[in-house]
Amino acid sequence: MQQHWDDVRVFLAVARAASLSGAGKHLRIDPATVGRRIARLELEIATALFVKSPQGYVLTNAGQRLMERAETVEAAMQAASDVLNTTSEELSGQIRLGAPDGCANYLLPQVCAAICADHPDLDIQIVALPRVFNLSKREADMAIGVSAPTANRLHVQKLTDYKLHLMAARPYLRAHPPIQTVRDLQDHRVIGYIPDMIFDTELDYLNDLGIKRVALASNSVSVQFNMVRQGGGIGVVHDFAMPSARGLRKVLADQISLTRSFYLIRHKTDLQSARMKRFASLLAQGVAEEVSRLEGLT
Repeated sequence: MQQHWDDVRVFLAVARAASLSGAGKHLRIDPATVGRRIARLELEIATALFVKSPQGYVLTNAGQRLMERAETVEAAMQAASDVLNTTSEELSGQIRLGAPDGCANYLLPQVCAAICADHPDLDIQIVALPRVFNLSKREADMAIGVSAPTANRLHVQKLTDYKLHLMAARPYLRAHPPIQTVRDLQDHRVIGYIPDMIFDTELDYLNDLGIKRVALASNSVSVQFNMVRQGGGIGVVHDFAMPSARGLRKVLADQISLTRSFYLIRHKTDLQSARMKRFASLLAQGVAEEVSRLEGLT
């Protein structure tokens, strides 16, 4: 059984990394050894599982079918390990969580710190990137997104709604013409995303407002927030981030108020893991409560 599980682990590592070197780094074995293991597996089942392409090792149709079964086996092994190694409600081990940087900067530090305080043997890794995470390649154990993916191999749970408003620093507003209508924004510096780097349509706030020019732009919402704080112009800011900076003021709050949602995205096979289920429950509760608390402060 151990030999078969080792073969599954090697296969999954190559499928996710799309390279022998990437798989070897993950497994901590030599890439040449990974290549021999894959060749041996393909010989044993008399089926090609990968095709070498400019993109690396790409799954064949047979490889895709094996991938689904292999992930089921992986989840079952993890669930069995959870049962054997868990004697209480306390969480342990490592969990990697992917999130957009706004959530990662202004919500997750305090939420995850609280979870770790109650579970001292748990290690949480927060990967903050302004893009969609590929859970099939195990870039993270679970991820928070701003829209609900439709892939049938993913489990999606809505965490909470959150609000955003146009905001500016008070010194900027004092030094520039008053803003009474959306049309007046055309005479002001606007801060936002780099248009061709918006990774989710839910983040295309300015286009919805008819604003075409972005004078100060970044792919990072945290950089945008700091541009607004420094008086660079007017930008869309999460209400839950507002308590992090003094001197910000909402602009046209009676005319413009945006609502978006956070979703917790997990691989369906991970639903068998009591450990992941417990962490997801704590995370969901913590994020919802923290958004409510911080928005209440504004």
